[in-house]
Amino acid sequence: MKTNSRIYIAGHRGMVGSAIWRALEAKGYSNLIGRTSAELDLRNQEEVMNFFHTEFPDVVIDAAARVGGILANNNYPYQFLMDNMQIQNNLIDASLKIDVQKFIFLGSSCIYPKLAPQPLKEEYLLTGPLEPTNEWYAIAKITGVKACEAIKHQFGKDFISLMPTNLYGPHDNFDLNTSHVLPALIRKFHDAKVKSNNKENIEPVELPCSEPVELWGSGTPKREFLYVEDLAEAVVFALENRLPGSLYNVGTGEDLTIQELSVLIQKIVGHTGEIHWDSTKPDGTPRKLLDVSKMTDAGWKAKTSLEDGIRKTYQWFLAQEGAIKEVKITQP
Repeated sequence: MKTNSRIYIAGHRGMVGSAIWRALEAKGYSNLIGRTSAELDLRNQEEVMNFFHTEFPDVVIDAAARVGGILANNNYPYQFLMDNMQIQNNLIDASLKIDVQKFIFLGSSCIYPKLAPQPLKEEYLLTGPLEPTNEWYAIAKITGVKACEAIKHQFGKDFISLMPTNLYGPHDNFDLNTSHVLPALIRKFHDAKVKSNNKENIEPVELPCSEPVELWGSGTPKREFLYVEDLAEAVVFALENRLPGSLYNVGTGEDLTIQELSVLIQKIVGHTGEIHWDSTKPDGTPRKLLDVSKMTDAGWKAKTSLEDGIRKTYQWFLAQEGAIKEVKITQP
């Protein structure tokens, strides 16, 4: 791949897309293309085809999607299914028709069956029922994976799918109504700390934070988390190498319970109150750990530890919230 190749990153303003953009710039790629949703509605097939016939990208990286946590998936199933199918179908079809050199489709580990053996291997796809709380998003992503596989099989084109585990990092969504678990935990512990501090007219950094935090479920499910900048490096790796397969898991190969994650985030944020678990709320899939041996064998491995990644993410959150003067991140 040449550094002046025309690379279109769909969703370049989001957490994943912006990380990919930064990673490519750092590697010297100078001809990056991006459009906001206001400039280009990826759900509109005519708009997408007109864009492709104007720009003629050499590479397309699909980091565009409607995303959210359990609550958002439950409340908006049609939008999670249809919006994502329209976005990816338009991008995949246009890329095939104008003969792009490479297409990289980004999905999610939720494509695998709820009770599949752990760790999750790529061949477990479509071997059992999905987790009901996010099946709409998962079904959409599965169709994208199979479309890329079909194109690679039928036309021999370099269309591949990367399935990252749970992502987090700068530009994440911290809205408690639509966010995933890790940013939601950061937001909850941070808000509880600030609320506790504001109850007393003293220097907030010195005040013990007694405001309790209520979290969903039992805390027993196990999850794997990948820092978004590591995913961006995996995308660059896939861009610069022709991988023989059509589907690759991208993760760390390590997981922990939601309870362990909560304690870690609580320490990093500096909250010292109690944690209350609401067992009436759903847990989701009991465990979701990726087998990342295919990517490891290909030559790529994640490098950011979970604690380091969370600290960097919280620093970014504080800077965006304008709260850096209110609280201090605890040090190791």
